Amino acid sequence: MSEPTAIPALAARAAALDAADELGKLRERFTLPDGVVYLDGNSLGALPAGVAAATADVVARQWGELLIRSWDESRWWTAPERIGDRIAPLVGAAPGQVVVGDSTSVNLFKALVGAARLAGPGRTRLLVDAATFPTDGYIAQSAARMTGLTAVPVDPADVPAALGPDTAVVLLNQVDYRTGRLHDLPGLTAAARAAGAVVVWDLCHSAGALPVGLDAHAVDLAVGCTYKYLNGGPGSPAYLYIAERHQAAFDSPLPGWNGHADPFAMTPDYRPAEGAARGRVGTPDILSMLALEAALDAWDGVRIEDVRAKSLALTDFFLECVAAYVPQGLVESVTPAGHDQRGSQVSLRTENAREVMGELISRGVIGDFRAPDVLRFGFTPLYVGFADAERAARTLGHIFG
Repeated sequence: MSEPTAIPALAARAAALDAADELGKLRERFTLPDGVVYLDGNSLGALPAGVAAATADVVARQWGELLIRSWDESRWWTAPERIGDRIAPLVGAAPGQVVVGDSTSVNLFKALVGAARLAGPGRTRLLVDAATFPTDGYIAQSAARMTGLTAVPVDPADVPAALGPDTAVVLLNQVDYRTGRLHDLPGLTAAARAAGAVVVWDLCHSAGALPVGLDAHAVDLAVGCTYKYLNGGPGSPAYLYIAERHQAAFDSPLPGWNGHADPFAMTPDYRPAEGAARGRVGTPDILSMLALEAALDAWDGVRIEDVRAKSLALTDFFLECVAAYVPQGLVESVTPAGHDQRGSQVSLRTENAREVMGELISRGVIGDFRAPDVLRFGFTPLYVGFADAERAARTLGHIFG
């Protein structure tokens, strides 16, 4: 299959932008197949180069030789808090507020029920992002039933008007998974808290791609996965953020032995651990946990503000290239143009989107499809460059041509 012809000016600009890119050298920290443009890091991040060796050591030495001694000698027991403290700067949190473990779904359940209990009696509604990822909606409905609340779907833009003295909890996504729209975390958090509600943010499509500022914006609770922009690996454990001011009162609906103040006392009564550790439940998945810890080495010395600047430049350039290569009227961007409303992905609506994405993938440009008609391209600035953006748009134009 022949390579589609590049527009010289765009190819030259891509090369110049890559040459000037201070983050470009970080691509060496990842293992990526030759000849592939990987724009699906918003679903599964690429493999950081050090993970394979680190995981081999966990299996062969820490487990194989040290056996159960590794809970102490290899610091397995403290991994959930230790790794949480490494994620904390990426989401704008001080140490001691992030605990790693379980899935995003499980952590969301803890956060929503815990939030309802923090909100106290007399409040009856749980506002839920109407366009949320389906699992968030399912869990919100279940958490509402269990806590006597009514789940009410609301567009994030309408949340301030929907708030009232009966609002207990507000669940929002910082970035919409389908469109890439970035919601106003500072403003919506302030509005929810002013109404006396407890706000829970899902950071799955924002953490590792843009500044979050959990502490700076007085967020109450947050959850997120680690296998997208944080590159932790398939099914890597998620995390739960519990603001320090709420930790003493946070009442987890899953009081497992790992979250007990004295887990090895094996007492019949539950007494929660101090701090974010009370968000722990059962024995952590050490293999995935320590693979994630190794993956986070890719962030050494990286400022999230620089990542955000490159993300916006990449998505701007990609949209410019799409406009140049794809015949007018065949695709429509559903991702907002404004930088203050854009995450780190571009979603394009088109006919036969599933077939178009299949053809892109067959030509070495990997994005993904979201029903019914969306092509989704995630830009991970640690390993995606401007030449990748140009090639992806050029290949898309060739398919339509």
